Amino acid sequence: MTSSPDSKTVIISPSPRLPFVILLLSAGLLLLPLRPWPTLVVSLFSVFLLVQTYILKLEFNEEDLVVWRGQQELRRFPFSQWMTWRLFAPWLPGLFYFRETQSIHFLPILFKPAELREQLQQRVGHLEKLDT
Repeated sequence: MTSSPDSKTVIISPSPRLPFVILLLSAGLLLLPLRPWPTLVVSLFSVFLLVQTYILKLEFNEEDLVVWRGQQELRRFPFSQWMTWRLFAPWLPGLFYFRETQSIHFLPILFKPAELREQLQQRVGHLEKLDT
């Protein structure tokens, strides 16, 4: 986790767990009759996710979640627009879900889940959707 000197802006560290899990699971697809095509497709998807893991950055500041690709800002999600959020199976790794007033977002967890959860709880913890 990288933070600015004022500690109000935090960039979540990347985690290649999801791409590696998908790559390992793709080997099991070799047992299918259409081999090697399903394995090749899923393996390529895992390589794509691995590249995204190190290209994309999640930045938390006081007012927004910002998604960066290198030095280019892709999207800004103001916390004032958030309605709820949840991490699905972060130990696998899993998905990060959040809902804004205008849209719903599902993102693969390509970042360290503990750091992601910590920042979410600090900034929008009251909006966490818990299991009922």
